[in-house]
Amino acid sequence: MHTEHGQLETMNKLTFTAVPHIPHVQPGDDLAELLLAALDKSGIRLQNGDVLAIAQKIVSKAEGRLVNLGDVAFGAEAYRVGLETHKDPRLVQLILQESAAISRMKPGVLIVRHKLGFTSANAGIDRSNVAQAAGEGTVLLLPADPDGSAERIRVAIAARLDVAVGVVITDSHGRPFRLGTVGVAIGVAGIPALWDRRGEDDLYGYELQHTEVAVADEIAAAAGLLMGQGAEGAPVVLLRGLHLPPRWGKAADLNRPEEKDLYR
Repeated sequence: MHTEHGQLETMNKLTFTAVPHIPHVQPGDDLAELLLAALDKSGIRLQNGDVLAIAQKIVSKAEGRLVNLGDVAFGAEAYRVGLETHKDPRLVQLILQESAAISRMKPGVLIVRHKLGFTSANAGIDRSNVAQAAGEGTVLLLPADPDGSAERIRVAIAARLDVAVGVVITDSHGRPFRLGTVGVAIGVAGIPALWDRRGEDDLYGYELQHTEVAVADEIAAAAGLLMGQGAEGAPVVLLRGLHLPPRWGKAADLNRPEEKDLYR
């Protein structure tokens, strides 16, 4: 239920369902078709307003973002940073290629501002849950355009099933002032990523002055409880029961502008 301004008024029930039957994704796979087949096999019927949270790894795999370190030539800067961080200079080369700037580094740590606008460790490049080629390490880069990836999946589902769903592509990020990783949205389609609630009243009539809710990040974090970080094998989670303002956004909306970043 919404107010006349499209704001959330009540929410009775929210359910999370890990979608089974998602196969091991290979480069070139049509991820939307794999997802639709898994939903059909599971007997799950999508409804208008559903949101699908999809782990970045299967999106990157489908888009061929796998790189064998044995094929990477590194330059002088990657070598220097590798020495300082104790990281493989080939991996550092990939990190630098995916980044706009280095934020922090020390032995074992390389924090960068990704070209997509957020700040994270190693530009999101990872080896976990990635099949390894013989003799060399294989790593997985983030999708080149995760907002575009989310939109393509949303459009494919709408064309096939005639339902309007939201799509959130999730990744796990660390936080500078708290321990542990948490799910965040790096791609969004069909829902607002950032919900501006300024101007609404709280329970006591106080007008909210600064409240902007990172809706897509909250969805990603909640879905992460089912997705897990290890061998859970649950890369897609269906959220049902959300009632969001009828506005669309993108994950790029969540990036803090440089001029407002007090920690840079």
